Amino acid sequence: MRIQLLSDLHLETENFAPQVAEDADLLVLAGDIDANHHQIDLFKNWPVPVIYVAGNHEHDHKDFDQTLDALRERCDRLGFTMLECEQTRITHRGRTIRVLGTTLWNDFELFGPEGIERSMRAARYFAEQVQCATRHGKPMGVAELRDEGQHCRDWLREQLTNPAHRAPQDDATLVITHFAPSLRSNDPRYPLNASTASFCNAYDDMIAHSTLWLHGHLHCRHDYRVGAARVVCNARGLASKGEDSDFQPQGVWEI
Repeated sequence: MRIQLLSDLHLETENFAPQVAEDADLLVLAGDIDANHHQIDLFKNWPVPVIYVAGNHEHDHKDFDQTLDALRERCDRLGFTMLECEQTRITHRGRTIRVLGTTLWNDFELFGPEGIERSMRAARYFAEQVQCATRHGKPMGVAELRDEGQHCRDWLREQLTNPAHRAPQDDATLVITHFAPSLRSNDPRYPLNASTASFCNAYDDMIAHSTLWLHGHLHCRHDYRVGAARVVCNARGLASKGEDSDFQPQGVWEI
């Protein structure tokens, strides 16, 4: 199965006209498509199935849970499959692909237990000044976002490592997240510091249980292996800042 991957289009401020990759069997939208949600409709009537995982910016200045409900309603209307701590299976040419999807917020444990507090302090600007999400009328601060990250992490780890969740017919496992699963996905333009824990998690051991792991969030491109598993990021980023230099708008990756 061949997958077209798009993320971090930021259509709330950027201009981008999506085009179908002619040899793709599936389109994956790995988050930060449009903070206002409206431009997700650009993918209406896409000729192949679409799987969508929300990014962080889809929650900007909104109620966290209401945002997920609104995105799910939009995806249902468009005929997309939205995954948030959920799985689905796709059968293609006699093979069954298990697909696991979640935003996978940060747990801020990238640098071990001793780095959690420092990493959370570094994330406050994003949580309190940029995202400004709420839940039940109360701010979604760094601690609350870490709770989400731990929930996503624990769900995904259980799905990947517990054999009871795999079906006998599963031929491969595709994981789709917005946040990165490994420090190897760090953006080389920026130094390694506490803020890095707002972009990458340390889940290399989990990657090894997948066949292909697709993510976004970092405004750069990656394609590397952890054991036999492959990790790919094809985030566009902000073209207005030159972040899309090697972005592949019609790139296709095979599982």
